[in-house]
Amino acid sequence: MKSKKLSIPYILWMLIFTMIPIVMIGVTAFKDKQGNFSLEPFAKAFGYTNVFMKSLWIALLSTLICLVLAYPLAYMLTRMRKSSQNTVQMILMIPMWMNFLLRIYAWMILLQKNGPLDTALSFLGIHGTYIGNTAAVVVGMVYEYLPFMVLPIYTVMSKIDGNLIEAAQDLGSNNAAVFKKVIFPLSIPGVISGITMVFVPSASTFLVSQYLGGTDDIMIGDVIDKIFWTDQSTGSAISLILMIFIFVFLVLMNLFGDEEAIA
Repeated sequence: MKSKKLSIPYILWMLIFTMIPIVMIGVTAFKDKQGNFSLEPFAKAFGYTNVFMKSLWIALLSTLICLVLAYPLAYMLTRMRKSSQNTVQMILMIPMWMNFLLRIYAWMILLQKNGPLDTALSFLGIHGTYIGNTAAVVVGMVYEYLPFMVLPIYTVMSKIDGNLIEAAQDLGSNNAAVFKKVIFPLSIPGVISGITMVFVPSASTFLVSQYLGGTDDIMIGDVIDKIFWTDQSTGSAISLILMIFIFVFLVLMNLFGDEEAIA
């Protein structure tokens, strides 16, 4: 009974700041500008299919790169001394203490023409455009969300029972076999959590593409941010479609996680 009472503030918080706004968006999505029931907002929303697919592609690519970078880093973290682990975790988290927009501005300065990166590579005879394209957007996304991939994987890996590794070694498994048969399967829940924590916000993010991308790199979050001020119904319809897709993605990730846990 006491635990139920303790959950009341959380329930109220979710109701006021999550459920009610979602319901309001759902209701607004089915209204025209005069407030009458209409499916026109969804017809307009599907006109942004290309932007939606581009956003999902960038989000998937960013998530994949984060996974490729984060997994070996998390593995190396678990092999470090405790003090070194704390130091590396702090280095990963310090940038997150800064304002999101400031971190984007920092990448703008680094990647701009005649900026530090362009100047350094010019000395090596390498010339190119490092901002205003999809690659710059992906770099910004990876930078923003990499810690959200590293920490879940590291947390799961650090809890793997060392006796299991020793048992595998005693049975004649080398390091590669131990990793393949013990460490990797047991780290899957962390990988799934990391993928979820990176893909969901990256699919709906905005500003990154506005400052680092070109005209063809606009993301669905930027469209929602721009269109909501002039056409709330269409903006709500796009938001609702995006929420449904993310919800389906979360369900699939949970199902995959449950299957791995049973296996």
